Amino acid sequence: MSKIYDVVILGAGPAGLAAGLYAGRARMSVLIVEKGKDGGQIAITDEIENYPGQIVEGESGPSLIARMTEQCEKFGVERVTDVINDVVLKGDVKKLISAKGEYCGKTLIIATGAFARPIGCKGEKEFMGKGVSYCATCDANFFEDFEVYVVGGGDSAVEEAMYLTKFARKVTIIHRRDELRAAKSIQEKAFKNPKLHFMWDTVVEEVGGDGILSEMTVKNVKTGELTKIVADEEDGMFGVFGFIGTLPSTKIFEGKGLELDERGYIPTDDNMKTNIPGVFAAGDVRVKSLRQVVTAAADGAIATTQCEKYINEME
Repeated sequence: MSKIYDVVILGAGPAGLAAGLYAGRARMSVLIVEKGKDGGQIAITDEIENYPGQIVEGESGPSLIARMTEQCEKFGVERVTDVINDVVLKGDVKKLISAKGEYCGKTLIIATGAFARPIGCKGEKEFMGKGVSYCATCDANFFEDFEVYVVGGGDSAVEEAMYLTKFARKVTIIHRRDELRAAKSIQEKAFKNPKLHFMWDTVVEEVGGDGILSEMTVKNVKTGELTKIVADEEDGMFGVFGFIGTLPSTKIFEGKGLELDERGYIPTDDNMKTNIPGVFAAGDVRVKSLRQVVTAAADGAIATTQCEKYINEME
């Protein structure tokens, strides 16, 4: 039978890594299972300014996460890279099941995070990676001196739009409302940026082109008027970046007895407890009012201390 860990953590974003750190320091046996790179969404963030204790100038998502990963290694956290395709959540032993085998724990912390919400326009899927992107840090350099459009109006949309102005010659924010939802401090910076422009009361209806994104149809939500935008003839293309929120990575837990809300997020109490004893959720995957690195890390710390309490009570 597979080794039974005190804590198995699914996901190596800030929540999962913080949970691992606390478990390792508590001398608990702990395994983190991650299918890709450490860090989750923050791993593709170019600049961080609001994580307490960070490097004041020049902190990025990857640099912050690298130190979190190193801390986990220092305290003996075991790691495995694998894709989980089934779970057993009820009973004394929780199981994560993959094509390679099973990972078993007395407790489970779900820290699978969330992912970018699609723009929802016609042609979006066909032009992903061919002009449509959801990661400014990943793809900004491909659009150096080109025009770029950013869909969204929240903090992340405006921050990523400002980052894109370092590369693109012109960045236009497309927002379905007539004012931004971003924090006032972020808005102030945005409105002062000469390369940043705004298209209000507008949604993207369709994107297209001959193999690469070069045209887009937008609709004014108040008048219903459709406008076709065509790439500059010399450019032959432009970029569209979607930043309109996130969706939780919880599909694997559907029908497994775990309570999910109407959007798929996991409800927990203040101690990160789900409706299943011994199963906890931390970070962006759970129902919460603020999804930031600092709140994810706090969730992870709380979840692990509750795992330890749960195990002690069971024994």
